[in-house]
Amino acid sequence: MIHPWLAPLWRQVVQGESRRAHALLLSGAPGQGKRDFAESYAARVLCAQPNATGEACGECEGCRLRMSGNHPDLIRVVPEAELPEEQQSSGKTKPSTQIVVDQIRALRDKLGVTAHQNGTRVVLIDPAEAMNTNTANALLKLLEEPPPETLFLLISSAPRRLLPTIRSRCQQWFFPRPDANASSAWLQESIGEGGAALLALAGGMPLAAQRIADMQGHELRRRLIKDLLGMPPNDPVMVAGDWDAWLRSKNATDAGFDLPMLIDWVHRWVWDLGALALGANARFFPDCADQMQAVVARADERALVDCYNALVQIHRAASHPLNFRLVLEDLLMRYAKAVRPAQVRAQPAR
Repeated sequence: MIHPWLAPLWRQVVQGESRRAHALLLSGAPGQGKRDFAESYAARVLCAQPNATGEACGECEGCRLRMSGNHPDLIRVVPEAELPEEQQSSGKTKPSTQIVVDQIRALRDKLGVTAHQNGTRVVLIDPAEAMNTNTANALLKLLEEPPPETLFLLISSAPRRLLPTIRSRCQQWFFPRPDANASSAWLQESIGEGGAALLALAGGMPLAAQRIADMQGHELRRRLIKDLLGMPPNDPVMVAGDWDAWLRSKNATDAGFDLPMLIDWVHRWVWDLGALALGANARFFPDCADQMQAVVARADERALVDCYNALVQIHRAASHPLNFRLVLEDLLMRYAKAVRPAQVRAQPAR
């Protein structure tokens, strides 16, 4: 299925198929549907009779094999952490979030034999930026001397993290920002009321907004806003303790709401405060603009900028924190310092 905001790009890719390279790099911001697009294109390549819009027919032998998960010419290379639990190794260590070099070596061995069906094999690599240097160099050899009748589909939300030599050997397709009207209409049909607030929080990315909705994002968002607007007078250290318990709760764990996502949302909140301070519009929390204006009126603009920059650094280390509680205290104390009233800031330290 091609999402409505990707239909123009789909037509371009299909119509330009006669000039298709042996490797395509599909890049763009996360939450747009790049993986769905790549899966649809792989289905088209493996289909014997694509329909009028260029999508797979869903009826031929190739389509039936693909839909049953048994097509021998469709090879997916993803980090072990993204595989179903029954396909992960049974070791004590956590599954890797990277694509490791052994996966590329196994891929090379698979491509050493001929295709099983119509002569075209599709290799889907997602996310391509999950390859370290050794893995990327191993893939580069395959791209430089591609096996016959093989199409590589590389998906990336951060193409600049790929080796320049890999990018240069791919035909690149950039996914533009989704059309706002098409995204809103799709989200309204998908999750119903309240989609606009989640779409804004997700930066206009409809699939990212749907994922937030699936994790009870409305409730999470409401609590975040309530706690941030409550400082001051609420003590940031006390709030950090509450958030520590919040992140460790069963509801948050089951929903997949973790420290990196929480920090990301606070980061977006502070971005909006900074935008309002400069006379621009709130992007991620537009429905809270009036309440945020009251915060901006008493905030120190320089401290807001310092808080924003500190959040950038904290966010980078959020996946591997040494101590959850200390990270949250640091984050919220910086925020409280930026938004407390001027007369409080002026009081000398005791």
